[in-house]
Amino acid sequence: QLQLVETGGGWVQPGGSLRLSCAASGFSLDYYAIGWFRQAPGKEREEVSCISNSDGRTYYVDSVKGRFTISRDNTKNTVYLQMNRLRPEDTAVYYCATDNVCIPYGSSWYMPLADYWGKGTLVTVSS
Repeated sequence: QLQLVETGGGWVQPGGSLRLSCAASGFSLDYYAIGWFRQAPGKEREEVSCISNSDGRTYYVDSVKGRFTISRDNTKNTVYLQMNRLRPEDTAVYYCATDNVCIPYGSSWYMPLADYWGKGTLVTVSS
């Protein structure tokens, strides 16, 4: 069974850090670009960060640049999202998804297909 599972969410105070993990089972992440998305209550889903499979190039939405870092460990079949200096507006359910490519678009990026998705992990930033 092909699965993506996100872990690492939780509650943190503003200025704190969390590291999210996106682990794959049933298939190898080696051949995929992986994107992190988030959806806050009452808002549309937005792209957060993406890492390509071919050259490891990374992409970020402007609002997280300099605070979030995406990385991948193909030996563990896992992609990470290190989130530092968290803000209340980062509160959302975070999802990871696979595609063949990350495509830069304006000040952000997108995935044309985003075919496999995890169920998400909740991040709450509040005092």
